[in-house]
Amino acid sequence: MAFSRCLAPLLAVLVAPRPEYVQSFMPNVAPGGVNGKVRAGRTTTRRRMFTGIVEEMGEVVSLEERDDMTLWDGSKGKGTELTVKGKVAMDGAYLGCSICVSGVCLTATELDFPSDQFKVGLAPETLRRTYLGSLKPGSAVNLERASEIGGRNSGHFVQGHVDGIGTIIDRWTDEDSLFFKVQVDDDLLRYIVPKGFVAIDGTSLTVCEVDTRPDEKWFTFMLVEYTQKKIIIPQKVVGDPLNIEVDVLGKYSESAIAAVLPRIEELENRVKELEQKLAEAGVDNS
Repeated sequence: MAFSRCLAPLLAVLVAPRPEYVQSFMPNVAPGGVNGKVRAGRTTTRRRMFTGIVEEMGEVVSLEERDDMTLWDGSKGKGTELTVKGKVAMDGAYLGCSICVSGVCLTATELDFPSDQFKVGLAPETLRRTYLGSLKPGSAVNLERASEIGGRNSGHFVQGHVDGIGTIIDRWTDEDSLFFKVQVDDDLLRYIVPKGFVAIDGTSLTVCEVDTRPDEKWFTFMLVEYTQKKIIIPQKVVGDPLNIEVDVLGKYSESAIAAVLPRIEELENRVKELEQKLAEAGVDNS
């Protein structure tokens, strides 16, 4: 009997980080502070991530190239700094907190509570992987504060780690639904499946159709009437870019299976050799 017929289904078990409390010395907001200033203090916080449920549409105040960024050793370096205005995002914000800006997890480096503005740095990798470097003052962005793992999640597990950029190649309406067709590279499309999750500009959405043919390489999604009024995607037209984060569970599953398959293949080859030797010896192994 062939070994492959005895294999049980291979399951990749993914364990999310435990939501235990961790102590840190991260600066926190002083609710009663003077003129919106922040203070450093000991806080108790939970490990956090995002859900893809956008909380508000913020506005870009500025995007600047700076050459006075202080590095770990006190020296100065060049960097890109983004300033965003968002009232909801500033609720409960503290220095070092994570805020998802159009799908990108960014660290708050400066907070201005009276004006509801926060600043974040854009690393070179962020500028390569996303379209944030093309934002201008007045540009709208999706904003979401980090949520506790273990809490209610109306979307899906979104890391804020954008995998790449997709391009809108078509859009249309079907009654009160707004559809988009997005073209992406093979390295993203391989993880996108019909009825699966995908985060687009930080919004948790369901994939409708997928076409993997070499001359197509696109997928579609749609926005219901309520969502259309809560996010920035309806403002975009054919040719505009979208930040794409594929479902991380698919990537972890692929990695786990890839690590096991060589062992399975080796075992199958050994069993085949054993079956052949038994057959040569005249032993019935059926």
